[in-house]
Amino acid sequence: MTRPTLATLVPEEIEKIKAASLEILERTGVNIDHIEAREVLQAAGAKVEGERVYFPPKLVMEAIAKAPRQFTIHARNPSKNITVGAGDPVLAPGYGAPYVTLASGLRRKATFVDFIKFAKLSGSSANMGISGGVLVEPSDVAEKDRHNAMLYACIVNSDKPFMGSATGEKHAKDTLRMAGILFDGEKGILKQPVMISLINTITPLMLDERMVGALIAYAEAGQPVIIASLGMAGATSPATLASALALQNAEILAGITLAQTIREGTPVVYGSASSITEMRNGSLSIGAPEGAWIIATAVQIAHSYGLPCRAGGCLTDSKILDLQASYESMMSLQAAGMAGVDFVLHAAGILESYMSMSMEKFIMDDELCSMVRRFLRGTKLDVDDLAVQLIHDVGPGGQFLTSDHTYQNFRTEFWQPTLSNRETYDQWRLNDSLPMINQAEKRVNEIVDNYEIPYLDKSIERKLKEMAGI
Repeated sequence: MTRPTLATLVPEEIEKIKAASLEILERTGVNIDHIEAREVLQAAGAKVEGERVYFPPKLVMEAIAKAPRQFTIHARNPSKNITVGAGDPVLAPGYGAPYVTLASGLRRKATFVDFIKFAKLSGSSANMGISGGVLVEPSDVAEKDRHNAMLYACIVNSDKPFMGSATGEKHAKDTLRMAGILFDGEKGILKQPVMISLINTITPLMLDERMVGALIAYAEAGQPVIIASLGMAGATSPATLASALALQNAEILAGITLAQTIREGTPVVYGSASSITEMRNGSLSIGAPEGAWIIATAVQIAHSYGLPCRAGGCLTDSKILDLQASYESMMSLQAAGMAGVDFVLHAAGILESYMSMSMEKFIMDDELCSMVRRFLRGTKLDVDDLAVQLIHDVGPGGQFLTSDHTYQNFRTEFWQPTLSNRETYDQWRLNDSLPMINQAEKRVNEIVDNYEIPYLDKSIERKLKEMAGI
């Protein structure tokens, strides 16, 4: 079975972008606001002048070669383990939004109650492989305790893998300690990857102390990291898409080189989050077609290095759950799926250019994820699947509705919606004729109200709760 593939550039064009990135790294360099990181890179062969680090191409390419093409993240429930880079996309919910948008369209600051609800929606999803990280920023939890409270909520409400805090070395080490409690009891030593964390660059060409501190902590512990760049073409990146890709690639390679220099073989994901600037007001546009094109091209670049790629999601600039939110989300998700993205962050719930999350959109996006996953699965082409003999037996003018072949295959061959409505108009009118957003709102309440929290040993839960300060 051949998976649908979306390619935007030919290999020679990809090589031009890669060459430009190496020139940027060697000639312009990257500002790294972390003394230890600069010292480690200098010892490995990089040139350091103040905070500026200049990367020789040989150092970069040798570091890339040390990173694994795929890796497994282990869940506390082994049946929920995920493999990144194996061909099927790992889907993760929205990340980092400070606001929640209600079904009415009203936007407000996110709370810890919202966070728990999103954790339950993610835990119940058959499509999300990750329980979450910063599902939303709960404004009612003190910032010093927020990272532990969020991690506790993700761990308790789901037995899937989770995302670690990347807001500094201390927070990363808190995450590692909590993971140690979960997986190794009192030993606190992680023997295998059990989480993944998002390390963001600052475009153009900067890595700040908090992100680098977290990167070093996770790399030393052998835990996977996504090295992601979010350039705004026309603002923080040059306006042409080629230059935006070259700059993004340079930043990501700098982070990957640091990770491999800290610990050879650290699992890393090439993270693309760049898009364009809405030039009329200077804001980021993530629902633009150029953003979907960057997603597809970034996958080609990442895979040409032998690296798994993070990009895409149900991305939109819309402020509410409307038609714009739907068509932009499907465009970016389908592009990610067809291009072969390995890790799809923001796969469900995100609105307003990463600024807000919607529970109703989470439900609708989850349906989109299911649709795209079915599209990517394709079909088998065995003799029974081709059904030539059946077609011959039925012949012209016949029907297949009552055949055994249909009965044996339709449940696995046909995608079945949980939200989309396929009734006739008359059936729809008889069955409440609820608009989609109201159906999604109803579904949110059903999931949250009836959610069964996975079993977790009470002594472990108590230790995690104490550390979370809840």
